[in-house]
Amino acid sequence: MTTPITAPAVDLRPRSALPVLFNYGFRPFFLLAGLSAPLLVVVWLLVLAGRVAMDGAVSPLAWHAHEMLFGFAAAAVAGFLLTAVPSWTGTAALSGRPLAALVALWLAGRVASLPAFAGSAAAAAVDLAFLPALGLALALPLVRAGKWRNIAFLALLALMTVGNLLIRLEWLGLPGGDAAAGTALVTGVVLMMVAVIGGRILPAFTRNALKARGDTTVVAAPGPVDAAALALTAAVVVGDVLAPAATAAGWLALAAALAHGVRLARWRGDRTLRDPLLWSLHAGYAWIVAALGLKAAWLLGDAAGAAAWLHALTAGGFATMILAVMSRAALGHTGRPLVAPRATAAAFGVLTAAAVIRVAAPALPGIEYTHALAAAGLLWTLAFALFVADYAPILLRPRADGRPG
Repeated sequence: MTTPITAPAVDLRPRSALPVLFNYGFRPFFLLAGLSAPLLVVVWLLVLAGRVAMDGAVSPLAWHAHEMLFGFAAAAVAGFLLTAVPSWTGTAALSGRPLAALVALWLAGRVASLPAFAGSAAAAAVDLAFLPALGLALALPLVRAGKWRNIAFLALLALMTVGNLLIRLEWLGLPGGDAAAGTALVTGVVLMMVAVIGGRILPAFTRNALKARGDTTVVAAPGPVDAAALALTAAVVVGDVLAPAATAAGWLALAAALAHGVRLARWRGDRTLRDPLLWSLHAGYAWIVAALGLKAAWLLGDAAGAAAWLHALTAGGFATMILAVMSRAALGHTGRPLVAPRATAAAFGVLTAAAVIRVAAPALPGIEYTHALAAAGLLWTLAFALFVADYAPILLRPRADGRPG
C-alpha cells in the first residue's frame, strides 16, 4: 500500500525569491496549525474567565467551535495534503507565490470569522473560499497523474465546504442555514480523514520501524476489518448529521468503536513505546476508539460522564494525530532523522494529559469544572508551545541536507 509523506517528491520547481517558509505546503500550514492551537484556546479561556469580550453576530462558543475546525484543523489538513499529494503523484509541490496566496486566504478567513465580522456576507465569502482553493491546487496534479484513489480527499474537502456553508448561512440568518448540522458534518469529515490516513500510515510506519530494529512482530495488512471500520465511520457521519441523538446513532458509534479497536490492535502499537513519533500516532487513534465508545455510552445508556465524547474525539483524537503527523512529516521533509526532539516528545504526554482532564472534567472529584477546563487548556497550550519551540526553526530554515524543498 502506498503511504503518504514517507519521502519528499522529486522537486521540479524553480527557485523562489520568497522565504523558505513558502518552499513547501507543510512549512507555513504546520506552523500556522501549531500557532493557532494555543492562541485559540488561550482566547477561549480568557472569554470564559470574563477577561475578554467577543461581541458580534455570533456567540463566542460558536466562534470557538468554528475556528478549532476551520482554523486549527483545516491548517493541519492543508499542510498534510499539500505535502502528500506531490509524494503520491511525483509532481512539483505548490510553492512560492501561489502557496503564499493560499496562506493569505487562510489568514483572511480567520479574520472574517471573528464575531465582529461574522454577520457579513463578504466575510462569509472570504472564509468559504479557502477549502475550494485548496481543493483546486490538489485536483490538478491528482487528475493529471490519474490518482483516482486519492481523489476521495477532494470530495471530503467539498463536504467540509458544505459544512462551513451551513454554518455561515445560519450566522447570516439566511434560509438553509444549520450550524449544528454543519459542525457535525465537518467533525465527521475530519474523523473520516483520520480513519483513512491512519489506516495508511500507522501500520506502514510501525512495520518499517519494527523491521529496522529486527523485531519480527507481524503488523496486519489491510483486510475486511479495515473496510468495515471505514464503512461504519461513514455511517456514523451520516447519522450525526441526520439524527445525532437517535438510538441508531449510538449503535453505529458502538459498532464503529469495536471495529476501530480491532483495527488498532492489529497494528501492534504495544511494540512502539520506545518511539514517541510512533506511539503518539497509536495514542491518537486510540482516542478515536475511546470517543466512539463514550458516544455510544452517552446515547445508549445516558451515561453523564460520557457526554464529553466530543472532546475525546477532538482534543484527544484529532489533536494528537495532528501533532504526531506534523512532527514526523516536518522532520522527514526537511532532511532530518525521524527522531522526536525532546520538547516535542514531552508535548505528546502533555497533550494526552490535557485531553484526559478535559474529558474527565465533569466528573473530577473536588475540582470545580471551570478550574478543570482551565487546567486542560493550559496543558494544551503548553503542548503546542513545545511543538512550536522545536519546529519553528525547522520550518523556517532550509532543509538540513541541502536539497530544495
